[in-house]
Amino acid sequence: LLLPLLAAWGPRVSGGLRAPRRRWPVPYRRFDYRPKTDPYCQARYTFCPTGSAIPVMKEEDVIEVYRLQAPVWEFKYGDLLGHLKIMHDAVGFRSSLTGKNYTMEWYELFQLGNCTFPHLRPGIDAPFWCNQGAACFYEGIDDAHWKENGTLVLVTTISGSMFNEMSQWVKYDNETGIYYETWTVQASPDNQSTVWFDSYECSKFILRTYQKLADLGAIFKKIQTNYTSIILFSGEPIYLGNETSIFGPLGNKTLAAAIRDFYSPFKPHQTVREFFVDLVRIIDRVILNHQFYLFYNLEYWFLPMKFPYLKIIYEEVPLPVGSKESFGV
Repeated sequence: LLLPLLAAWGPRVSGGLRAPRRRWPVPYRRFDYRPKTDPYCQARYTFCPTGSAIPVMKEEDVIEVYRLQAPVWEFKYGDLLGHLKIMHDAVGFRSSLTGKNYTMEWYELFQLGNCTFPHLRPGIDAPFWCNQGAACFYEGIDDAHWKENGTLVLVTTISGSMFNEMSQWVKYDNETGIYYETWTVQASPDNQSTVWFDSYECSKFILRTYQKLADLGAIFKKIQTNYTSIILFSGEPIYLGNETSIFGPLGNKTLAAAIRDFYSPFKPHQTVREFFVDLVRIIDRVILNHQFYLFYNLEYWFLPMKFPYLKIIYEEVPLPVGSKESFGV
Protein backbone atom coordinates (compact mmCIF):
# COMPACT_ATOMS: atom_id res chain seq x y z
CA LEU A 1 0.00 0.00 0.00
CA LEU A 2 2.89 2.38 0.67
CA LEU A 3 4.56 1.95 -2.72
CA PRO A 4 2.04 3.97 -4.78
CA LEU A 5 2.08 6.69 -2.11
CA LEU A 6 5.87 6.93 -2.04
CA ALA A 7 6.09 6.85 -5.82
CA ALA A 8 3.83 9.89 -6.05
CA TRP A 9 6.35 12.08 -4.25
CA GLY A 10 9.32 13.65 -5.92
CA PRO A 11 12.52 15.50 -4.98
CA ARG A 12 12.97 17.39 -1.75
CA VAL A 13 12.31 21.13 -1.56
CA SER A 14 13.09 23.71 1.09
CA GLY A 15 12.31 22.73 4.68
CA GLY A 16 13.01 19.02 4.10
CA LEU A 17 9.57 18.33 2.58
CA ARG A 18 9.05 16.43 -0.62
CA ALA A 19 7.15 18.01 -3.49
CA PRO A 20 4.59 15.80 -5.26
CA ARG A 21 5.53 14.77 -8.78
CA ARG A 22 3.47 16.78 -11.22
CA ARG A 23 2.04 16.02 -14.57
CA TRP A 24 2.76 18.88 -16.90
CA PRO A 25 1.14 21.23 -17.50
CA VAL A 26 -0.21 21.69 -14.00
CA PRO A 27 -4.02 21.66 -14.43
CA TYR A 28 -5.82 24.89 -13.69
CA ARG A 29 -7.73 24.52 -10.43
CA ARG A 30 -11.48 25.00 -10.31
CA PHE A 31 -13.35 26.10 -7.21
CA ASP A 32 -16.74 25.40 -5.65
CA TYR A 33 -17.73 29.05 -5.51
CA ARG A 34 -16.46 32.56 -6.16
CA PRO A 35 -15.30 34.33 -2.97
CA LYS A 36 -16.14 37.95 -2.23
CA THR A 37 -13.45 40.38 -3.29
CA ASP A 38 -11.55 42.33 -0.65
CA PRO A 39 -12.42 46.07 -0.52
CA TYR A 40 -8.67 46.75 -0.80
CA CYS A 41 -8.85 45.61 -4.44
CA GLN A 42 -9.89 48.59 -6.52
CA ALA A 43 -10.04 48.96 -10.31
CA ARG A 44 -9.16 52.14 -12.16
CA TYR A 45 -11.75 51.15 -14.76
CA THR A 46 -14.97 49.44 -13.64
CA PHE A 47 -15.35 45.78 -14.54
CA CYS A 48 -18.24 45.10 -16.97
CA PRO A 49 -19.98 48.49 -16.46
CA THR A 50 -22.95 47.73 -18.75
CA GLY A 51 -23.19 44.01 -18.04
CA SER A 52 -26.51 42.18 -18.20
CA ALA A 53 -27.91 38.69 -17.74
CA ILE A 54 -27.56 36.25 -20.64
CA PRO A 55 -30.99 36.06 -22.32
CA VAL A 56 -32.91 32.87 -23.06
CA MET A 57 -33.26 32.53 -26.83
CA LYS A 58 -36.14 30.88 -28.64
CA GLU A 59 -35.09 27.41 -29.76
CA GLU A 60 -35.88 28.13 -33.42
CA ASP A 61 -33.77 31.30 -33.47
CA VAL A 62 -30.76 31.39 -35.81
CA ILE A 63 -27.84 33.15 -34.15
CA GLU A 64 -24.70 34.39 -35.88
CA VAL A 65 -21.46 34.03 -33.90
CA TYR A 66 -18.65 36.55 -34.46
CA ARG A 67 -14.98 36.46 -33.59
CA LEU A 68 -13.99 39.78 -31.98
CA GLN A 69 -10.41 40.93 -31.39
CA ALA A 70 -8.81 44.32 -30.70
CA PRO A 71 -5.57 45.67 -29.16
CA VAL A 72 -5.49 45.57 -25.36
CA TRP A 73 -6.47 48.94 -23.82
CA GLU A 74 -7.34 50.32 -27.27
CA PHE A 75 -9.67 52.87 -25.62
CA LYS A 76 -6.59 54.48 -24.03
CA TYR A 77 -3.63 53.71 -26.30
CA GLY A 78 -5.27 53.20 -29.70
CA ASP A 79 -3.53 50.55 -31.80
CA LEU A 80 -0.17 50.86 -29.94
CA LEU A 81 -0.33 47.44 -28.30
CA GLY A 82 -1.72 46.01 -31.53
CA HIS A 83 1.69 46.62 -33.13
CA LEU A 84 3.13 44.32 -30.44
CA LYS A 85 0.35 41.79 -31.13
CA ILE A 86 -1.01 42.14 -27.58
CA MET A 87 -4.65 41.52 -28.33
CA HIS A 88 -7.90 41.12 -26.38
CA ASP A 89 -10.48 38.57 -27.53
CA ALA A 90 -14.26 38.39 -27.26
CA VAL A 91 -17.20 36.73 -28.99
CA GLY A 92 -20.29 38.38 -30.48
CA PHE A 93 -23.80 37.08 -31.14
CA ARG A 94 -26.64 38.32 -33.35
CA SER A 95 -30.21 37.03 -33.02
CA SER A 96 -32.03 36.68 -36.35
CA LEU A 97 -35.44 36.81 -34.66
CA THR A 98 -34.90 39.98 -32.64
CA GLY A 99 -32.04 41.61 -34.55
CA LYS A 100 -30.26 42.26 -31.23
CA ASN A 101 -26.48 41.99 -30.88
CA TYR A 102 -24.55 40.83 -27.81
CA THR A 103 -20.90 40.74 -26.70
CA MET A 104 -19.33 38.25 -24.30
CA GLU A 105 -15.78 38.44 -22.96
CA TRP A 106 -13.66 37.42 -19.98
CA TYR A 107 -11.15 39.70 -18.28
CA GLU A 108 -9.66 40.93 -15.01
CA LEU A 109 -11.82 42.39 -12.26
CA PHE A 110 -9.02 44.77 -11.19
CA GLN A 111 -6.90 45.25 -14.32
CA LEU A 112 -4.00 43.22 -15.67
CA GLY A 113 -1.27 44.46 -13.31
CA ASN A 114 -3.14 43.28 -10.22
CA CYS A 115 -3.60 39.83 -11.75
CA THR A 116 0.06 39.52 -12.69
CA PHE A 117 1.76 40.81 -9.53
CA PRO A 118 0.67 41.17 -5.89
CA HIS A 119 0.60 44.07 -3.44
CA LEU A 120 3.01 44.05 -0.50
CA ARG A 121 0.89 45.49 2.30
CA PRO A 122 2.42 46.85 5.51
CA GLY A 123 1.91 44.51 8.45
CA ILE A 124 0.92 41.55 6.26
CA ASP A 125 3.66 39.02 5.55
CA ALA A 126 2.05 37.25 2.58
CA PRO A 127 1.79 39.05 -0.77
CA PHE A 128 -1.80 40.21 -1.33
CA TRP A 129 -3.40 39.29 -4.65
CA CYS A 130 -6.30 40.99 -6.47
CA ASN A 131 -6.33 38.45 -9.27
CA GLN A 132 -9.90 37.42 -9.97
CA GLY A 133 -11.19 37.31 -13.54
CA ALA A 134 -14.74 36.82 -14.77
CA ALA A 135 -17.05 36.72 -17.78
CA CYS A 136 -18.94 39.81 -18.89
CA PHE A 137 -22.05 39.71 -21.10
CA TYR A 138 -23.80 42.81 -22.43
CA GLU A 139 -26.13 43.90 -25.22
CA GLY A 140 -24.61 45.43 -28.34
CA ILE A 141 -21.43 45.06 -30.39
CA ASP A 142 -19.22 48.13 -30.75
CA ASP A 143 -18.41 47.66 -34.43
CA ALA A 144 -15.94 50.55 -34.56
CA HIS A 145 -13.94 49.23 -31.60
CA TRP A 146 -13.47 45.76 -33.06
CA LYS A 147 -13.15 46.67 -36.75
CA GLU A 148 -10.84 49.71 -36.65
CA ASN A 149 -7.66 47.99 -35.44
CA GLY A 150 -8.81 44.42 -34.98
CA THR A 151 -11.26 41.77 -36.15
CA LEU A 152 -15.03 41.35 -36.44
CA VAL A 153 -15.77 38.29 -38.55
CA LEU A 154 -18.55 35.69 -38.71
CA VAL A 155 -17.25 32.26 -37.66
CA THR A 156 -20.37 30.08 -37.34
CA THR A 157 -24.16 30.01 -36.99
CA ILE A 158 -26.03 28.23 -34.18
CA SER A 159 -29.59 27.60 -33.07
CA GLY A 160 -31.28 29.26 -30.10
CA SER A 161 -31.25 25.97 -28.19
CA MET A 162 -27.48 25.67 -28.68
CA PHE A 163 -27.05 29.22 -27.40
CA ASN A 164 -29.09 28.38 -24.28
CA GLU A 165 -26.97 25.29 -23.58
CA MET A 166 -23.83 27.37 -24.03
CA SER A 167 -25.12 29.98 -21.56
CA GLN A 168 -25.53 27.30 -18.86
CA TRP A 169 -21.95 26.21 -19.48
CA VAL A 170 -20.76 29.83 -19.24
CA LYS A 171 -22.34 30.13 -15.78
CA TYR A 172 -20.55 26.99 -14.62
CA ASP A 173 -17.24 28.07 -16.13
CA ASN A 174 -17.51 31.51 -14.56
CA GLU A 175 -18.38 30.24 -11.08
CA THR A 176 -15.59 27.66 -10.92
CA GLY A 177 -12.73 29.24 -12.91
CA ILE A 178 -12.21 32.43 -10.96
CA TYR A 179 -8.54 33.42 -11.06
CA TYR A 180 -6.78 35.17 -13.94
CA GLU A 181 -3.34 33.84 -14.90
CA THR A 182 -1.20 35.95 -17.22
CA TRP A 183 1.73 33.66 -17.85
CA THR A 184 2.23 30.59 -19.96
CA VAL A 185 5.41 28.85 -18.76
CA GLN A 186 7.27 26.41 -20.97
CA ALA A 187 10.70 24.81 -21.33
CA SER A 188 11.86 26.43 -24.58
CA PRO A 189 10.63 28.29 -27.68
CA ASP A 190 10.40 25.00 -29.61
CA ASN A 191 6.89 24.14 -30.73
CA GLN A 192 7.05 20.71 -29.07
CA SER A 193 8.61 21.89 -25.79
CA THR A 194 7.06 20.99 -22.43
CA VAL A 195 4.43 23.42 -21.13
CA TRP A 196 4.74 23.68 -17.35
CA PHE A 197 1.79 26.04 -16.76
CA ASP A 198 -0.87 27.34 -19.12
CA SER A 199 -2.34 30.82 -18.89
CA TYR A 200 -5.97 31.47 -18.00
CA GLU A 201 -7.08 34.69 -19.61
CA CYS A 202 -9.43 36.19 -22.21
CA SER A 203 -8.30 34.17 -25.21
CA LYS A 204 -8.53 30.87 -23.33
CA PHE A 205 -12.15 31.68 -22.41
CA ILE A 206 -12.98 32.34 -26.06
CA LEU A 207 -11.29 29.09 -27.11
CA ARG A 208 -13.28 27.19 -24.47
CA THR A 209 -16.49 28.84 -25.69
CA TYR A 210 -15.77 27.91 -29.31
CA GLN A 211 -15.03 24.32 -28.28
CA LYS A 212 -18.28 24.13 -26.32
CA LEU A 213 -20.22 25.37 -29.35
CA ALA A 214 -18.42 22.85 -31.56
CA ASP A 215 -19.31 20.06 -29.14
CA LEU A 216 -22.94 21.20 -29.33
CA GLY A 217 -22.85 20.88 -33.12
CA ALA A 218 -21.61 24.22 -34.48
CA ILE A 219 -19.58 24.01 -37.70
CA PHE A 220 -16.93 26.73 -37.88
CA LYS A 221 -15.68 28.44 -41.01
CA LYS A 222 -12.16 27.57 -42.12
CA ILE A 223 -10.44 30.87 -41.39
CA GLN A 224 -7.14 31.65 -39.68
CA THR A 225 -7.42 32.66 -36.02
CA ASN A 226 -4.45 33.90 -33.96
CA TYR A 227 -4.17 34.60 -30.23
CA THR A 228 -1.67 36.35 -27.96
CA SER A 229 0.39 34.45 -25.37
CA ILE A 230 2.97 35.86 -22.97
CA ILE A 231 5.47 33.10 -22.31
CA LEU A 232 8.12 32.65 -19.63
CA PHE A 233 10.89 30.14 -20.36
CA SER A 234 12.05 28.00 -17.47
CA GLY A 235 13.63 24.75 -16.45
CA GLU A 236 11.43 22.34 -14.52
CA PRO A 237 9.57 24.37 -11.84
CA ILE A 238 10.13 23.69 -8.14
CA TYR A 239 7.09 23.56 -5.87
CA LEU A 240 7.46 25.80 -2.80
CA GLY A 241 4.14 25.65 -0.95
CA ASN A 242 1.04 27.71 -0.30
CA GLU A 243 0.50 30.91 1.67
CA THR A 244 0.16 29.12 5.01
CA SER A 245 3.16 26.83 4.63
CA ILE A 246 5.43 29.70 3.54
CA PHE A 247 4.11 32.77 5.36
CA GLY A 248 2.21 31.23 8.28
CA PRO A 249 3.42 31.00 11.90
CA LEU A 250 5.33 27.78 11.13
CA GLY A 251 6.40 28.92 7.68
CA ASN A 252 9.79 29.33 6.06
CA LYS A 253 10.87 32.87 6.93
CA THR A 254 13.86 32.82 4.59
CA LEU A 255 11.74 31.75 1.64
CA ALA A 256 8.99 34.22 2.60
CA ALA A 257 11.48 37.08 2.60
CA ALA A 258 12.88 36.00 -0.78
CA ILE A 259 9.41 35.97 -2.38
CA ARG A 260 8.51 39.39 -0.97
CA ASP A 261 11.86 40.77 -2.13
CA PHE A 262 11.32 39.38 -5.63
CA TYR A 263 7.90 41.01 -6.02
CA SER A 264 8.88 44.39 -4.57
CA PRO A 265 10.21 45.93 -7.87
CA PHE A 266 6.93 45.17 -9.67
CA LYS A 267 4.90 47.71 -7.68
CA PRO A 268 3.27 50.73 -9.38
CA HIS A 269 5.76 53.58 -9.77
CA GLN A 270 5.32 57.23 -8.95
CA THR A 271 8.44 58.58 -10.69
CA VAL A 272 10.53 57.72 -13.75
CA ARG A 273 13.59 57.27 -11.53
CA GLU A 274 11.79 54.67 -9.37
CA PHE A 275 10.80 52.78 -12.49
CA PHE A 276 14.33 52.52 -13.88
CA VAL A 277 15.83 51.59 -10.51
CA ASP A 278 13.36 48.74 -10.15
CA LEU A 279 13.78 47.74 -13.79
CA VAL A 280 17.47 47.14 -13.09
CA ARG A 281 16.50 44.98 -10.09
CA ILE A 282 14.09 42.95 -12.24
CA ILE A 283 16.75 42.36 -14.90
CA ASP A 284 19.20 41.30 -12.20
CA ARG A 285 16.79 38.75 -10.70
CA VAL A 286 15.17 37.33 -13.81
CA ILE A 287 17.94 37.44 -16.42
CA LEU A 288 21.25 37.57 -14.54
CA ASN A 289 20.22 35.30 -11.65
CA HIS A 290 17.60 33.24 -13.55
CA GLN A 291 14.92 33.60 -10.86
CA PHE A 292 11.15 33.96 -11.01
CA TYR A 293 8.48 33.19 -8.43
CA LEU A 294 5.14 32.13 -9.90
CA PHE A 295 1.81 32.17 -8.05
CA TYR A 296 -0.51 29.58 -9.60
CA ASN A 297 -3.57 27.84 -8.14
CA LEU A 298 -2.92 29.68 -4.84
CA GLU A 299 0.52 28.04 -4.62
CA TYR A 300 4.05 29.34 -5.13
CA TRP A 301 6.58 27.87 -7.52
CA PHE A 302 10.21 28.73 -8.27
CA LEU A 303 11.08 29.01 -11.97
CA PRO A 304 14.77 28.55 -12.93
CA MET A 305 14.63 30.96 -15.85
CA LYS A 306 16.22 30.19 -19.23
CA PHE A 307 17.03 32.20 -22.36
CA PRO A 308 15.12 33.91 -24.01
CA TYR A 309 13.35 34.38 -20.62
CA LEU A 310 10.18 36.03 -21.99
CA LYS A 311 8.45 36.24 -25.34
CA ILE A 312 5.14 37.55 -26.66
CA ILE A 313 3.79 35.38 -29.46
CA TYR A 314 0.78 35.71 -31.72
CA GLU A 315 0.15 32.12 -32.69
CA GLU A 316 -2.47 30.48 -34.85
CA VAL A 317 -5.00 28.25 -33.08
CA PRO A 318 -7.45 26.64 -35.52
CA LEU A 319 -11.17 26.89 -34.90
CA PRO A 320 -12.41 23.65 -33.30
CA VAL A 321 -14.13 20.58 -34.61
CA GLY A 322 -16.88 19.26 -32.35
CA SER A 323 -17.42 15.84 -30.86
CA LYS A 324 -21.11 15.72 -31.89
CA GLU A 325 -22.93 15.89 -35.21
CA SER A 326 -24.17 19.31 -36.31
CA PHE A 327 -27.76 20.26 -35.72
CA GLY A 328 -27.84 21.35 -39.38
CA VAL A 329 -28.16 25.07 -38.71
